[in-house]
Amino acid sequence: MNIGVTVSQKELMDVLLNVAVVRPVFIWGPPGIGKSSLVEQFAADLGLPCVSLLGSQLAPEDIIGVPQIKDGVSVFCPPKMIARDEPYCLFLDELNACSQEVQKAFYSLIHERRIGEYHLPQGSIVIGAGNRAQDSAIVKPMSSALINRMFHVQLKVTAREWFDWAYASGIHPHVIEYLQARPDHLWTQPPKTEEPFSTPRAWHMLSDALHEFKDELPLQMIEVLARGCLTPDHALQFKAFHKNLSGKFQLNKILNGDARFPHEAEDRDLLYFLTLSFRAQIIKVLPEKKEAIKEDHRSFAHRAKALIKELSEISLEMAQLVVADHGEGQVLPAWFTVEVIRDLPRLAGKDK
Repeated sequence: MNIGVTVSQKELMDVLLNVAVVRPVFIWGPPGIGKSSLVEQFAADLGLPCVSLLGSQLAPEDIIGVPQIKDGVSVFCPPKMIARDEPYCLFLDELNACSQEVQKAFYSLIHERRIGEYHLPQGSIVIGAGNRAQDSAIVKPMSSALINRMFHVQLKVTAREWFDWAYASGIHPHVIEYLQARPDHLWTQPPKTEEPFSTPRAWHMLSDALHEFKDELPLQMIEVLARGCLTPDHALQFKAFHKNLSGKFQLNKILNGDARFPHEAEDRDLLYFLTLSFRAQIIKVLPEKKEAIKEDHRSFAHRAKALIKELSEISLEMAQLVVADHGEGQVLPAWFTVEVIRDLPRLAGKDK
C-alpha cells in the first residue's frame, strides 16, 4: 500500500478521533514505530477498553465463532473476548498478515460491526494496522473488498514527538542524549537480512535493558546490549558515544573550538561516531537552498569547512564520509558540498 502522504503521531490521533468513531481505520507503517501503543493510548483517552486480535495468529472460527444447535437450528457463538456488552475498541493488529479466509471473516465485522447475529455495542470502534510489503514483514495481499471497507492512513516517525514521549516515559537518559545527537538513527528501513534494526521500539528495549542493569557497565556489555536491539552500525556508534560520555571529545566542544577531533588509533570508533554526528549537524543546521543562507549559517559553514579540513588531516576517509551521499535520503546541501570540494579537492579524489 502506497498512500502517498504520511501523518505524524499527533495527526494520527486527530484522524482517529474524527474518523475512527464513524468508520473503520487502517494504519499502515513499518514495524516498531508505535502503531499498537498509539491505538491503545487512543482507546484509553476515550475511556474504552482495547481488545487486540493478532491477525497472523487467527483462524476463521476465531472470528465467526463455532456453531451450536439451539431449537433445532445452528447458531454461531462469537468468541467471548469479542462478544461484549459494553462499547470497546477492537484493534485488529497485523490484519494484512492473515489468510484470505480470515480476511473474509472480518468483512461483516469491519463493514457492519457484527458477527452473525451479534452486533458490536453502540459506540464501539474498529481499527486495523499492518506493515507494508517493503518492510520485509509477513504481509499478504489485502483483498480489494476489505481495502474498500476501511479508511487508510500511513504513519511516519517524527523525532520531536518521540522525544516528548521519551521524556514522559522515563526512557534512559543515555538513549535520549544519543538520539538528540543522531535523530536520524531513531528509525531505519528494515533490512533484507536477518539482523536487528533501529526503531522506536528497539530503542525502548535498549532503554529497558540499561535501566535493569543499573550499575556502570563495561563497554563490552554496552555493545552486547546495543547489538541485540539496533542496526549494527548504530550499535557501534552508541558504544562509541557511551565510551565518551564523560570524555573530552564532545561535538559541541569541537564545534566551539574548545576541543579537537580524536586522532589516536584506539579512538577510531569514537572518531567515526563524531564524524557522522558532525555530518548530521551540518544537515540539520544549513539550509538546502543557498538563497536561504543567513549570517549565522555562513558562520557555521565557515567553521564546518575548517573542521572538515582538520578532519582530513587526521583521516581522509573520515572527511570523505562527511560529504559522501550515504544513500539514506539525507545529504549535505549541494551548495555547501561544492564549496568544500572546491577548497578540498582531495575529498573528491582529485589532486590539488
